[in-house]
Amino acid sequence: MLIPIALLLIGLVILVVGADIMVRGSASMAKRWGLSGIVIGLTVVAFGTSAPELFVSVLSAMQGTTELAVANIIGSNLANILLILGIGATIKTLKVKKGTTFKEIPFALLGILLVIVMGNDAIIDGHTTNALTRSDGIAFLGFFVIFLYYTYGMGKVSGEESQIDTYSWGASILMFLLGIAGLVVGGKIIVDNAILLASLAGMSEAIIGLTIIAIGTSLPELATTVVAVRKGHTDLAIGNAIGSNIFNVFWILGLTSTITPLEFNTNSNIDVLFTTAATFILFLVMFVGKKHKLTRVEGIAFISLYVGYIIFAIIR
Repeated sequence: MLIPIALLLIGLVILVVGADIMVRGSASMAKRWGLSGIVIGLTVVAFGTSAPELFVSVLSAMQGTTELAVANIIGSNLANILLILGIGATIKTLKVKKGTTFKEIPFALLGILLVIVMGNDAIIDGHTTNALTRSDGIAFLGFFVIFLYYTYGMGKVSGEESQIDTYSWGASILMFLLGIAGLVVGGKIIVDNAILLASLAGMSEAIIGLTIIAIGTSLPELATTVVAVRKGHTDLAIGNAIGSNIFNVFWILGLTSTITPLEFNTNSNIDVLFTTAATFILFLVMFVGKKHKLTRVEGIAFISLYVGYIIFAIIR
C-alpha cells in the first residue's frame, strides 16, 4: 500500500507543478496579446488553478470511475471555501468586492444547486437512475459561456492590475506545453493509484475523491491565495477561490458529463448539501460584522467546519 500512496503524492506534485508552469506560460501569452489583468485572473489563472480538477475528472470518467470524477469536484469546491479561504483569512482579513459578493458568490451557489437538481433524476423526474447526462453537461457549459461574457464585461471596468511575469513567445509556449504534459501525467498517476488504494483499503472512490484528491487538486488555489494575501491582493484571493468553484461546476462537470454521462450516487447528496451550505454561509458572512470582509475569527471557524466535515466523511 505504501507504493500507491507514494505514487499518489508524486502525482499530486507533478500535477501542481504542471499547473503552475502552465499558468505562468499562458498568462504571459495572454499579457502579450494585450488582455487586461482582471480578465487574465478570471480566465487564464482560474482555468489554470482548476486544471488539476479538470484532468482528474476527465480521466476518471473516461476510465469508468465516474463517482471519483463527481466527488473530486464537490470536495474541491468545499475545500476552496472552508479550507483555502479559511487559511487566507487567518493570515489577513480578506476584503471582498461588492461584485464578488452580489454576482460571483451567488453564481457559485447557483452552480452547486444545479448539481443537486440535475443529479437527482430519480427523486425529481421519477427515473430509475441518477446521472449528470450529456444534456446536463451542455446546460452547464451554457452557463459557463454566460460567466465568460460577464468576465469580458469586467475587463472593461478599470481596477487593480495583476503583476504578471512576461516571457518570450518561445518560452511562454514551451512553459504552456510542459505544464499541460505535467497535468496529463500527474492526473493519470493520481487516478490510477487512487483506484488502487480504494480497492486495497476498502475505501469508496467518493471518500478518496472528497478528501485526498480534493485537497491535492486544490493546492494551486491554496498557493495562489497565500501569495495574493501576502502581497496585499486580498480581493484577488477570494475571487480566485470563488472563480475556481464556478469553473469546477460549469466548465469541468459540464465538459466531463458531455464527454460521458456521470453516474450520481444519492449518497453524494449529503456532500453536495454541505458544500451548498458552506457557499451560503460565505454569502451571509459578507453581511455580518465587518461587511464584505472575511475576518480571522471567521477563517478559523471555516477551517474548523472543514475538519469536522472530513471527520464525518471518513466515519460515514
